[in-house]
Amino acid sequence: MRAEGKTRRLTALGPEQATGRARELLTDIVERHGSAGEMVSTMAHSPALIEGYLSLSRAMKRVRIPRALSEKLSLAIQEWIGCGTCKEAHAAAARAAGLSESDIELARQGTSTDAREAALITVALRVLAEPSALADADVAELRAHGWSDRIIAEVVGVVTLNLLTGAFNLLAGIQPEESGA
Repeated sequence: MRAEGKTRRLTALGPEQATGRARELLTDIVERHGSAGEMVSTMAHSPALIEGYLSLSRAMKRVRIPRALSEKLSLAIQEWIGCGTCKEAHAAAARAAGLSESDIELARQGTSTDAREAALITVALRVLAEPSALADADVAELRAHGWSDRIIAEVVGVVTLNLLTGAFNLLAGIQPEESGA
C-alpha cells in the first residue's frame, strides 16, 4: 500500500513493534486477515486510537443506512476532507455496491439525483462542516423525506468514522501517489 517515493509522517507498525493492547489487536487482525493495512498499522502507535477506530468501524457495519447510500455519504464527506486514500477506497466500495460513475461523481459534489438521498447528504456535510448551525428545520426536512430518527442519528456515526479515517490518513501522510506529469 505504501507508494514509492512518498514520505509518511508516521510509520506503520507490525505487531512485534506495537505495545500493549495495540499489539494484541494487530496480532489478531494479522492472524485473521493476513495483514492489518497501513492505516490500522499506523494507528497502532496509540492503543486507544486503534481500539476506538476498530470498535466504531465494527459498530457502523450495523447501521440501517443502505450500503450504496453510506458510500455516497462517505464520498461526499471525503471530498470535503480531502483524503485521497479514502476517496479512492470509497469510490471502489461504491462501485462494488452498484453505483454508477455518475452516482459517484454526484456524491463527490455533495448531492444525488434522488431528493431523499440529497437531503441526507446535505445534512451529513453540515454535521461535518457546521454542526452548530444544525436546526430543528434540518431534522424536520429529513423526517419529511421519510428518514427515521435511527437513520438521522446514524449519519453522525458515518460522518465521525469518515472524519477519523480521513484526518488520520492526512496527518500520517498516508496518501496515494500522485499520478501525472
